Amino acid sequence: MNLITETLREKLLANGRQSLDNDNFDPLPVVKLFTPDAGATWLLTEIDPDDHDHAFGLCDLGQGFPELGYVSLAELQSVRGRLGLSIERDLHFIATKPISAYAREARLAERIVT
Repeated sequence: MNLITETLREKLLANGRQSLDNDNFDPLPVVKLFTPDAGATWLLTEIDPDDHDHAFGLCDLGQGFPELGYVSLAELQSVRGRLGLSIERDLHFIATKPISAYAREARLAERIVT
């Protein structure tokens, strides 16, 4: 499965460009990725327009410490869970709030809640 379609990539890049121009930019997540067999979740908001391998978002490796940060898209493609399953995109995810709200809730719950 292609983790990020061309349409999603364009939205992520547009957010990346906007975040360079606006320090207070607080977008809705564009895509939710997860490991079906390892409890990790990523809510991505943007791709760095200068380095298309770096995406920014809320990252939760399933250890109780979700955090905002950058992740390598190439590395995500290679990640496998406990049963050897690759990362999947949540095809039904629709963001309802900005990333700051997801981050705040995730810190309280010690995991990403969507």
